[in-house]
Amino acid sequence: MQTDLLNAPYNPDVLSCLANLSSDEVFTPPSLANAMLDLLPQELFSDPDATFLDPACKSGVFLREIAKRLLKGLESRIPDLQERANHIFKKQIFGIAITELTAHLSRRSLYCSKTANGEYSVVAFDTEGGNVRFEATEHTWENGKCLFCGAPKEKYDRGDALESHAYAFIHTLTPEELFKMKFDVIVSNPPYQLNDGGGTGSSAVPIYQKFVAQAKKLAANYIVMIIPSRWMTGGKHLDEFRKAMLCDTHIEALHDFVNGNDCFPGVNIEGGVCYFKINKFYSGECSFTLHTADGKTLQSTRYLKEGDGDIVVRDANVLSILEKVQRAEETSFSTIVSKRNPYNIVGDISKITTTEATSRKIFCRRENKRQFLNLRDDVKVSRNKDTISKYKLFVSKADGAAGQLGNPIPARIIGKAEIAGPNTICSETFLCVFAHTRKDAVNIESYMRTKFFRLLVAIRKNKNMTHDTYRYVPMQDFSKAWTDEELYKKYKLTQEEIAFIESMIKPMD
Repeated sequence: MQTDLLNAPYNPDVLSCLANLSSDEVFTPPSLANAMLDLLPQELFSDPDATFLDPACKSGVFLREIAKRLLKGLESRIPDLQERANHIFKKQIFGIAITELTAHLSRRSLYCSKTANGEYSVVAFDTEGGNVRFEATEHTWENGKCLFCGAPKEKYDRGDALESHAYAFIHTLTPEELFKMKFDVIVSNPPYQLNDGGGTGSSAVPIYQKFVAQAKKLAANYIVMIIPSRWMTGGKHLDEFRKAMLCDTHIEALHDFVNGNDCFPGVNIEGGVCYFKINKFYSGECSFTLHTADGKTLQSTRYLKEGDGDIVVRDANVLSILEKVQRAEETSFSTIVSKRNPYNIVGDISKITTTEATSRKIFCRRENKRQFLNLRDDVKVSRNKDTISKYKLFVSKADGAAGQLGNPIPARIIGKAEIAGPNTICSETFLCVFAHTRKDAVNIESYMRTKFFRLLVAIRKNKNMTHDTYRYVPMQDFSKAWTDEELYKKYKLTQEEIAFIESMIKPMD
């Protein structure tokens, strides 16, 4: 082995410059990988028996950085560099690549050769893969979907010509059989989602939670992973995962980044990202660090599950405000907010509207602007028919541009609510807030403009909002209009709590 390859400085580091495979398979910058490895007990890197696994290798950065730490940490135990390298690469470090391409890339990062038995490999293996494996895996189809990851058959059953994205680690009931050994540490940045044909972002099928669950099944002493943060407040197919994470007292530390760009520059990850450490030997409160969009860090020590809450309250400053509101035990505002697609209007709006005057109007977004259009008289409405003759308000169900709590500062949180009169409905782009009279609607709209209202919405806001997003907002007496000053006084908020709301929520004209 050429010893200069092991000692060569990584400056500039090519792994910092790689373009991402996609917004779902994001390469991990070396600085981020090291921040995650810093969560582990550092004596692990001086233990010749400690074993490490990355079950979703892309660039091989985790394995490389682990190797660098072990090469230094075991120097006194195994003085000879070649002997030390042989021991580390063959007995301590293991990886499962997500594609054949990333297998070559990961081996190149770790062994300095795309094949482990190549001429330039720093350690001589008997096989091309060494301890970084890639095996083509197939989906298991049932009723049009994969039993393991939920991928739609019509999109991912495409033979050998294209990558199937059937990741080996999560396409098995017995992950322990992949290497037939126990691992002390599992560390990874797994793929985030699969497009199900219905959209991207929070509309696609998340799969990162399956990597976490599979890692837990292996019963490693430590699990360190980075995943999108949207599981904390919602997300498709994430209810069971969120419940499990909320109740997991082995989560010793969690770093939550409101702006995903702070971890992955140039990558837009709605809702931010988080990395965490699960420690099998620990049980108790979690050290929770929130990284805001303006570069501040807010640290708290608490259980992820607060009382009977079903989400993670990401900002600890909100907890005291929420507790005061919930103490009043008022009906939730969500009871007057519709579920998704309130009037069951689907498809191309142009096919159900007309330029001729009609008795009914539909509120929709066309040509990138909100507008009321004439709804054809023959279009049937199958939901909430009893509300058509009443006043109501329409509010966007997906408003990423309005921001979220902490990104930006201040954030608007929701868009302007549109008051609509009788004989109006809305497209699936909007949710409906039910009212009765115009006075009710006007006073509800005044409430929705308050910073108090929008802070409580922000706690549960995900990219796609539902009626459940409004669960923490209390109902009010809508025979009158509302101001922030009245609401602050009603719920006995302190000056510090008021200042926090005023700083975090943007005024709405």
